[in-house]
Amino acid sequence: MAHAEPGTPGSTAPTGAGGYQQEMARELGWYASFSIAFGFVSIATGLFTAYGSVLNTSGPRGIWAWPIAVVGQLAVALIFGALAARIPISGYAYQWVSRIVGPVWGWIMGWISFAFLGVVVVAVDYTIASTILPELFRYQGTTQNAWFITAVVILLQAILVAVSTRATHRVNNVAVTVQLIGMVSLTVLLFVVGAATGKIDFSTLFEAAPADPDGYFALGSAGHAGPFALAFLIGAFTIVGFESAANLAEETKEPARVIPKAMAQAVISLGVLGFLFLVAITALADDIPALAASDTPVAAIITDVLGSFLGKLMLVLVVISIFSCGLVITLSGTRLVWAMSRDQRFPAWQALRRIHPRRGTPVGSSVFMLIVAQLVLLSFSGSTDALFDLFSAATLLPALIYAGTVVMYIAKRRSLPPSRGFTLGRWEIPVIVVASVWLVYELLIFRDSSFRNPWLYVLILFAIGAVYFVYLLATRGRAGLTMPDMMDIDKALDADGAAAPQPAAPRRADGADLAQER
Repeated sequence: MAHAEPGTPGSTAPTGAGGYQQEMARELGWYASFSIAFGFVSIATGLFTAYGSVLNTSGPRGIWAWPIAVVGQLAVALIFGALAARIPISGYAYQWVSRIVGPVWGWIMGWISFAFLGVVVVAVDYTIASTILPELFRYQGTTQNAWFITAVVILLQAILVAVSTRATHRVNNVAVTVQLIGMVSLTVLLFVVGAATGKIDFSTLFEAAPADPDGYFALGSAGHAGPFALAFLIGAFTIVGFESAANLAEETKEPARVIPKAMAQAVISLGVLGFLFLVAITALADDIPALAASDTPVAAIITDVLGSFLGKLMLVLVVISIFSCGLVITLSGTRLVWAMSRDQRFPAWQALRRIHPRRGTPVGSSVFMLIVAQLVLLSFSGSTDALFDLFSAATLLPALIYAGTVVMYIAKRRSLPPSRGFTLGRWEIPVIVVASVWLVYELLIFRDSSFRNPWLYVLILFAIGAVYFVYLLATRGRAGLTMPDMMDIDKALDADGAAAPQPAAPRRADGADLAQER
């Protein structure tokens, strides 16, 4: 009789988290988990990528949208923490929705998450090639050299993730430490040198130009968002990916306790540090129209205030931070592909779900994410607005993921698995309200006509996913999409998150309890 492979539905092998065999080493502590969340969010990446766009659409005054976005994303992170404490399994939103609502909706959420990770790694790495290196080495950036450099960076990150998970975490831990020290030092230096030279002018923080001050705070029309609304994109683009810590739950010690804490702390620390940095560079912005037209406004401000040597030193630190961000995204993407392939939900799942016996990494999934990222890069390579299109798509997709997951949490919050790791307690309703209002407002921004290309990208990926999903249903049927048994997370926590699970009733594709049908 043929037996299913370990870790796949129907397997009889010893199981770990969520009904799966424990295939990866559980060795990540709090700082590693925090570094994953912090490294993915990476304020250096987000601010260097999106600041010029905010100057163009909203003027310097647009930076005041940042603290509001931080509060909204923190509320989302808290809800994700409550879910991660209940279902600490690699695959995060895919696993949560599959097990709480049903595998059909879970697959849809997993595919959206995969689409997000495929585009955001390109958006992040493209920032190095298009906004940092031209300023650092004083050469003229073009779409051709930006494409080539980005392709090489993506390749290096994929190789590192495929070769060694331990080395990947070490590199990321060092890079996050460098980013923390570098961004704090950079912010302090900008304030001190700016004050000493008389260049700092806080009145700039309240200027609207080049945006029209009339109707600045208006909501806009059916096909147009107001100037202040568009400013929220800098926060919405930057403060995403904190949930990547949950995507490595099966490699984390005591995940139900560690991961929610790491996600919330990453959002708070990044939010505070990011706002101080925004205040510093905006107060030091000398020629707003020229900076708004520049491809490298943040880099230009830094070199102008700190001089060539210190400015370039800080830009090197930024390059390290951005590389770390792309590295974490690649790592998270491979884990999602691996987690879905383990459930036979992905094309070529037989190859993508395998863990290399010596390296302990899903090499097939790493190669697959590399190919996907290169294809995404190729599709944007000829666009003169590639950076805007990339960061817009990388903002829209997580907003859809967050909104879908929050809606699920609201609908199912009274029937969730128990947790001793983290709960919202009496703050649950206020957190839900804040997260819901924020996500509705954020999604309404994307009605603006300037987001036509990002919507097109999303729709194309959805169409590709729909074709494959129809194939899944046709070949396996809805009953073939059942998930492995659920686990009693509280009991698993008693053994450092790695105890044998207590099975609950498996779920059908529509979320129904199979045991009740029998």
